[in-house]
Amino acid sequence: MLAVAFPAAAFATNCYVLAPGPGEECVIVDPGIGVEDTVREVLAEHRLKPVAVLLTHGHLDHVYSVTPVCGGDTAAYIHADDRYRLQDPLAMIGPAMLAMMEQEFGQRATWRSPDRVVEVTDRQQLMLAGLPIEVLHAPGHTEGSVMFDIDALPDGLDAGEELTRTVVSGDVLFAGSIGRTDLPGGSAEAMTRSLREVVLPLPDSSLVLTGHGPATTLRRERATNPYLQGL
Repeated sequence: MLAVAFPAAAFATNCYVLAPGPGEECVIVDPGIGVEDTVREVLAEHRLKPVAVLLTHGHLDHVYSVTPVCGGDTAAYIHADDRYRLQDPLAMIGPAMLAMMEQEFGQRATWRSPDRVVEVTDRQQLMLAGLPIEVLHAPGHTEGSVMFDIDALPDGLDAGEELTRTVVSGDVLFAGSIGRTDLPGGSAEAMTRSLREVVLPLPDSSLVLTGHGPATTLRRERATNPYLQGL
């Protein structure tokens, strides 16, 4: 699998472009703030055609560029429980944050919902851009947070351990940490349940591409992540 990762211009949100290989169709995961130019460059460099935008959840820093990246034809995929967040994620952040974004980027933040939205459900099997993808509903950070379990690995991966699959974890699981649960729609109880019932059953051989920060593996997190201990 061709996998290109780069951080957004704000909040260091990881955006991923995934495809079977150069010259193929691709999916784009979590296009955050200010990623449009980089996405276009990646698509041109590798001759890729986007067929879907996958959203791990509906927070602004993960969805801000979804509409310009989708254009008019490409659908955005999001869990049904976070669908409401695409109506106007700007309304869910405070005026101080909006002012900071305007100062940083020199223009007022605006929002328009994607033309095509597909609501996904837990354990739904998707076949997009030739990649077999399973949706894993893991609420806690938001009501509709999901991870995408992909039966493929990035090309040229040298992780020093045996890996068999890729999990795009969004803000459910980070290297050494987890997503916060104190924002609207978050739940510490739901997060604990998701970690115990969704994350821990994943095989140790899973490469984890996180929503923020470096990639990790399930084997490493099971052994060292303090939030998984005792579950």
